[in-house]
Amino acid sequence: MAEQAPILGGQVVISKPALQQLFDALRGAGYSLIGPTVREDAIVYDEIAHLSDLPVGWADEQAPGTYRLHRRSDQAHFGFVVGPHSWKRYLYPPSLRLFSTRRNGDGFSVETSKDPPPRYAFVGVRACELAAIAVQDRVFLDGPVQEPHYKARRECAFVLAVNCTEPGGTCFCASMRTGPRCSSGFDLALTELDDVFLLEVGSALGAQMLSGVEWRPAGAFELSRARQVMAEAQTRMGRGLNTQNLPDLLYDNLEHPHWANVAERCLSCANCTMVCPTCFCSDVQETSDLAGETAARVRAWDSCFNREFSYVFGGHLRPNTRARYRQWLTHKLASWTDQYGVSGCVGCGRCITWCPVGIDLTKELAAIRGESPL
Repeated sequence: MAEQAPILGGQVVISKPALQQLFDALRGAGYSLIGPTVREDAIVYDEIAHLSDLPVGWADEQAPGTYRLHRRSDQAHFGFVVGPHSWKRYLYPPSLRLFSTRRNGDGFSVETSKDPPPRYAFVGVRACELAAIAVQDRVFLDGPVQEPHYKARRECAFVLAVNCTEPGGTCFCASMRTGPRCSSGFDLALTELDDVFLLEVGSALGAQMLSGVEWRPAGAFELSRARQVMAEAQTRMGRGLNTQNLPDLLYDNLEHPHWANVAERCLSCANCTMVCPTCFCSDVQETSDLAGETAARVRAWDSCFNREFSYVFGGHLRPNTRARYRQWLTHKLASWTDQYGVSGCVGCGRCITWCPVGIDLTKELAAIRGESPL
């Protein structure tokens, strides 16, 4: 057992079974481990405790409108791509009670939750997902008003990232310059090699969590091998996107006939926005009991693909699918940059995989540009 913590920015090696020691150290520090696991024929994020909970030996096949699991020929712990879940479901939950009210004589009292925010340790965060969290940080934390629930959860989160060595058929993070290597925003970043894990220390807390784990400094061979697998992953992206002057391309083509072509296929089902790790549209709903004694205000995920989302007094701002798809893509890849200084797309490919009719934004944008897809 190592007696000291590694230095900040250092790179160390642990055996694959020793990852359980890190899990135990995080749980001992009060964190709930949230990581990838197999459930209902998909790799999803859920509470885990042991290495055996990870999708060891599993891989996924992804294409437009297609997702399938299959067994690998080895026992890789992270040999798969991102699934339908993203980390926003833990930082910005699908449904959250903001406050409750209770009748009190002729008036009422307001009750807010006294529970402390959950302490999550996110296991297996990919580079594109770190970029997505950074985007939501800009949305919820960098403005003049901070979202308090997101802030509380974000400040308590520990991030164990994983460099992606197995890009999927719908991935294009290399085009968006968000991956496959994790460059910032993590406490620890792991690269899976054949027999060991290489860990980069990204924070003092990450170093502290390794103090009880059997580690040794990384050697030249392991560092070289990690650089090699990262370089190989960079060349195996399933998709590519020409991002040159992308905002101008969209602003200049608001009436392009291809929007109508997409609208003929789009079901306006909102799947793309639900799986997107950066989309944050929400609705606020009021509920009450039958006796009228208590009521609650609940925030729930919504989508710009829902017709009622754009309803204002007098009618709908975006009354048809053509207008809603154009709004989503133009906001995501153009006006988002004007608002937040960064693209709203990180190239994870979820919106392509989980679109039931296989609409592929890289192809749609190439069509508007008048080019063949990369």
